[in-house]
Amino acid sequence: MGWGIRKKLIIFLMAATVLPFGTAITITYLQTTKSLNNRFVSTNHDLIVKGKEELSTYLQDVAQMSTVLYRYTPFMKVMEGGISPDINNNQEQVRMALAYLFNSRPEIEQMHLYIDKRKDSYTNYHSAISGRARYENVLSHPYYAQLMTHAGYSIVEPPHKIYSYNNQSLIPESQKKAVLSFHNIIRDVPSDRFLGFLSIDINLSKISAISGRLFMKDVEDFYIINEHGIIIYASNEKEIGTENKEKWFQQVKKKSSENKSLEWRDKHFSGVIVYEAFSEPFKDWYMVKKIPYDVLYESARETALMNILIGMISLVIVLFATMAVSFKLTAPIHVLIANMKRVEKGELKVEFDSLGNDEIGMLGRHFKSMIAKINELIERQYKLDIENKASQLRVLQSQINPHFLYNALQSIGTLALKSNAVPVYSLLTSLSTIMRYSLNMKDDIVPFTYELKHVRSYLLLQKQRFDERFEFRLNIQKDAEEILVPKMILQPIVENCFKHGFDQQADKALICIEAYLPKEEIVCIRVTDNGAGVTEEKLQNIRLELFQGIAQEERQREAIGLKNIYDRLQIYYSNQAQMSVAGREGSGFAVTIEIPKVMPKGEGMHESINRR
Repeated sequence: MGWGIRKKLIIFLMAATVLPFGTAITITYLQTTKSLNNRFVSTNHDLIVKGKEELSTYLQDVAQMSTVLYRYTPFMKVMEGGISPDINNNQEQVRMALAYLFNSRPEIEQMHLYIDKRKDSYTNYHSAISGRARYENVLSHPYYAQLMTHAGYSIVEPPHKIYSYNNQSLIPESQKKAVLSFHNIIRDVPSDRFLGFLSIDINLSKISAISGRLFMKDVEDFYIINEHGIIIYASNEKEIGTENKEKWFQQVKKKSSENKSLEWRDKHFSGVIVYEAFSEPFKDWYMVKKIPYDVLYESARETALMNILIGMISLVIVLFATMAVSFKLTAPIHVLIANMKRVEKGELKVEFDSLGNDEIGMLGRHFKSMIAKINELIERQYKLDIENKASQLRVLQSQINPHFLYNALQSIGTLALKSNAVPVYSLLTSLSTIMRYSLNMKDDIVPFTYELKHVRSYLLLQKQRFDERFEFRLNIQKDAEEILVPKMILQPIVENCFKHGFDQQADKALICIEAYLPKEEIVCIRVTDNGAGVTEEKLQNIRLELFQGIAQEERQREAIGLKNIYDRLQIYYSNQAQMSVAGREGSGFAVTIEIPKVMPKGEGMHESINRR
């Protein structure tokens, strides 16, 4: 016998206790640093996400400042018609609009307005509004040219030294600070006709204030970069407005939609880079934070020492606990193995009550259930074999009388032909067909055409009885004719029509039998009559008896035959068959059966059992 579970557990734990102490330190340190790394990255990512949302809100507010002008009707009339002819009033409207916008935010350094009608432009630098000037070649400005073909209303120019639009602002060289420019196109709403441009230059004080809360100065590096690598803002102010050509930024752009961080090592930096891409309308901007490993793992070393101490104590405890558990764990397995060996020898008995409530106990319960099921199946098969033998004996015994009856009917039919009584011969033939079909005990599953032939013979006999007072119709779809169905599911329904539907009826009686496929795999069989029908109370009683098996004080005769058919259909079609009854007093009665086109596998056993 190979090594058992008990021996493997003990040896494994013994080996674990003698592992080099240095390996334990390394593993603990790596796991701790990894955990801290993930938590640190997650925390910093959440931080820059919030910062990104705050910064995006601020930038969108600045970008949408031009929309305020659309609500100022006098100004929009100036944009539509140009400055003349009422130059004083028109210029006053322009000055009021520029002054209002300039004073709305303290970080605004300069504004420029271009009116396409007559190509006039104005600037507002440090609250000093310029005079009127023509700007003939306005599209020489690269961002104005882009706006003419841009899908949106605004384009952001990366940080740059402030410059004079159309040479209208007097900006001293000492005051040429870095600004971020928002260039907006103004259109006539809703015609979308081009009216002019509005540019807003803001300093980076607000962006610096928001970004300053997102990183530790002199420890971490922080960047806001657009898709072209131009640095909008950086923790190192000297880098603002320059192009970032580092390889790590290319990786950030590639993986921004998949991850939220990456680890990077080169001669300039070793650590983790956490990043987040902006959403519309700044979707091609990126917020990046570089965190050195020294910052990440500063607390990891202290945590690792504590974890190592706790781990060593825990390992000693686990060693002793495993020794005890291994004995308790393997004991029920040995009991189960002993019982399995007994079953292998043919002794189908189990000699244990319970192996516990864990997985091994569950295995033991299933094993006991399996043995009980095997014993039950053996007993059922034994009884089934006895019943089959008895059924075969009854079939042999019943063959005597049917043959005598068939021969007698054939003799009477021959005599009727000799006497030219053709209707009598036809009736005898129908009766013979009915008896042969009913007394045939070999087949339990038959083609639907056999059922139709049998019920047609029955209806022909009834036709002879009622003469002109009865008609029947068979509307059978071709695809439904060759399906296999349980025997004798139609004749009892039709018989109920005569027993309960046409009693005391003076009008002409009619029975309709339909069979069709409402769906590809479903066959619908419906039997309707125009008989006396049933009351609502009686209909409910039939349904209770049929579907719920609730016995009424007065059992409905219809329900007895229908209940038998319904129960057989549920057995043969594995509860996939449906039956419904409908009718009203004086309006006839209808029975509808819906069954699968193909009988579920395993039901054919009924036929094979009856044929043995």
